Formats: sequence, structure tokens, C-alpha cells
Amino acid sequence: MRIGVFTALFAKLSLDEVIKKIKPLGIRTVELGTGNYPGDPHVKLDWLSSPAKLKEFHQKLDDQGISISALSCHGNSLHPNKKTADTHTETSRRTILLAEKLCVNRVIDFSGCPGDSDTAKFPSWSPTPWPPDFLELLKWQWEKKVIPYWKKRAKFAEDHGVRIAIEMHPGFAVYNPETMLKLRDAAGPAIGCNFDPSHMFWQGIDPCAAVRRLGEAVFHVHAKDTKIYTVNTTVNGVLDTKPYSDERNRAFLFRTVGYGHDADFWCDLVSTLQMVGYDDVLSIEHEDSLMSIDEGLSKAAGLLNQVVIKEKLQGMWWA
Repeated sequence: MRIGVFTALFAKLSLDEVIKKIKPLGIRTVELGTGNYPGDPHVKLDWLSSPAKLKEFHQKLDDQGISISALSCHGNSLHPNKKTADTHTETSRRTILLAEKLCVNRVIDFSGCPGDSDTAKFPSWSPTPWPPDFLELLKWQWEKKVIPYWKKRAKFAEDHGVRIAIEMHPGFAVYNPETMLKLRDAAGPAIGCNFDPSHMFWQGIDPCAAVRRLGEAVFHVHAKDTKIYTVNTTVNGVLDTKPYSDERNRAFLFRTVGYGHDADFWCDLVSTLQMVGYDDVLSIEHEDSLMSIDEGLSKAAGLLNQVVIKEKLQGMWWA
């Protein structure tokens, strides 16, 4: 297992500055955003038409001993606003082509969420079976929008030697293992997941149980924690539309690794990932509003490095 980082948190820094920050933390793998929701200036889709620039970029990473775990283009290609959908779809297409050029075999995305009709203006998401309109809506969305789009996108990715890792996120069609596997069954093995435990925690899902169920569908992993604040959830539950900046009153917050769940949990998660055949990158994603980027990244890397070392020592002992 290796420790990586999603460099979107360093959007204001140059690539050289990013590398200077992460190497002392034992991080040698980066996840790079190409557009849509994550902003990241460290890689450009325009480089598709510039072999020299791509070579220069690749050489810089090689010289520093840095690899790329994935390219990320989290978006909503199913958005009912055609302009938004077309922009996100094109970013996804070009990201897959760029991944091929950079010899990166994983692209991370969201599944997206359509509207309630072909004339809708906004996405429409409902995880409830009642009133019955919602079940009719879900059926229409999956049959007419979700599955047709992802079948085509999966084929395109496969043709270019790339797998698509869907991040399960409420608000989109794929938000838990059941919906993830439903999409994979429909679109094929080029579709899997970017497993982010932070989105499992607040839904009441046990991340280790989820990994066991997903198995080989786990393509990539985000290392991000969640703290549930029971003083608030016992009153209003976990469904919460308050802004993330309202830390005191929210049901949950995304936290630095170790600030929602202790090292024992992260040891168990790493062991479970290895159990299902995933022995790859734990990509740190910093979205902790209570901690600075530098402190959050340092603490997350420190804990995860200890976990990985412990797992390796245990493996050697059993061998």
C-alpha cells in the first residue's frame, strides 16, 4: 500500500512547490484534477495537443520519483442543463485521452444525476421509495439517462486502456455499494469505484463491510475521515443542508484522517482492502475546515504511514 495525495488542495502552488511539500511526508504518488468540480492547475487538458509539454511534465515527475495514481474529473455529465452536461462530458472524454497519453489507467468521476425530465433545469435526487413518484423517477433516470451514458463512456474508456472509478456520493445516482454495483453490472468491468470512506460514515455504512461487498470493484481509494456530531444528529439526523462552514451546528464534518476514527479503524480498512485484492494507493483528500492544509496533510500522512508500516510488518511476520 502507498500513500498519495489529491493535489487539488494545493491549487495555488506550482508543481515544484507541491513536490517539495509532499516528499518529506513520504508521499510519492499524486492524484491530479483536470477540471469540472475539482480545480487543479498542475495538469492541463490542452497538453493533449502538445507532445513536448506532456513529455516535459512526465519527465519532471519521473526525475522526482513521483507517480500518478489517477486523473480526476469529478462532474455531472448527466446534468439536465445541456451546457453543463456537455462541458462535463467533454472534460471526461479529454481526461481519458490524457490518462492514456500519461500511461495512467484510472480516471475518477461522479456518476452524475439527471433531472426529472428532458425539460428539467436542475438535477433531481431522491433516495426514498415514497411517494411513488420517486420510484418512477428513479426508473426513468436509470433506464433513460444513467445506464445509456455510462455504457458508452465505459466502452470509450476501455478502448483507451482506462478504467473509470466512480466516487459514491449522495446527490448522484451512485452513492452506496448497491448503486455502484448496479451501474457496474449494467456498464461492465471498466466501471468501478473510487472508495471514499468519508461518504460512507455519515450514511451509516461500515466502510470495511462496504469494501468486502465491492471487492474487485474498488479501483482507487481516498483517505478522508468524517466526524459525526451526535449532539446534533440526535436532534436532526444526518441529512444536513447547512453549509460546511457552519461547523458547530452540522450533523457531520469531513475531517483529517484520525480525527473522526482512530488508527485501529484505518488498520482494519487497509487490511480489508488487501483482503479483497486492493494493494495500491491511499490518496489523501483534505477537506477539513478545522485544520490547515499543511497540518491536515502532515497528520494524515503520519498516521497512514504508521498503518502501512504496521501492515507490512505483520505480513512479514505471517510469511
